[in-house]
Amino acid sequence: MFKRLFWLVIGAGFGFGVSFWLMRFVRSTVERYSPERVSGDMADALRSFGADIRAAVAEGREAMREREGELRADLEARARR
Repeated sequence: MFKRLFWLVIGAGFGFGVSFWLMRFVRSTVERYSPERVSGDMADALRSFGADIRAAVAEGREAMREREGELRADLEARARR
């Protein structure tokens, strides 16, 4: 009698825990794919992408200026010979 009651309580507790976890998981998934959240995430991604592009262009320009300076110095050295 007590053995069956014990396993009944264990099963009910496990079932309650799993159903609670499943409901939280489903709610968080639905919230993650809601239109407001998706559009906010997309806007953040585009802002970050724009910042990355600006940084890459600035780095490329700096490298171009350095290389141009090296080439000009090399050209001046050849002209002096």
